[in-house]
Amino acid sequence: MTDRTLTVDAQTHPSGVTVLTVGGELDHHTAPSLTHALEDTPFARGSRTVLDLSGLLYCDSTGITVLITAYHRAQATDSRLYLAGVNQDLMRVFRIVGLDQVLSFEPTVESAIEALR
Repeated sequence: MTDRTLTVDAQTHPSGVTVLTVGGELDHHTAPSLTHALEDTPFARGSRTVLDLSGLLYCDSTGITVLITAYHRAQATDSRLYLAGVNQDLMRVFRIVGLDQVLSFEPTVESAIEALR
């Protein structure tokens, strides 16, 4: 049995952007951790959020649903959301399911923050 852990750390960047750093495996068992962190994230008109996924090792369909839900919440509140640091394997999966057509991706947190300016 594998150790299914997910870490989520919320920080406010000096630019005012909320950065959620996500690491580990995002699946059916761990998705509630990210869901709760996103519920605590202040999505509001004009707010800016970056999900730093550079430490994310795995993401199943439940995790993808959490990401899509975050996107819908950002859209509903007229705020902006970027995903940063997605590794090549996960990006391939995200492209296959069409997330690259919906979500905004940047290679690093800093480039995402720059894109949000």
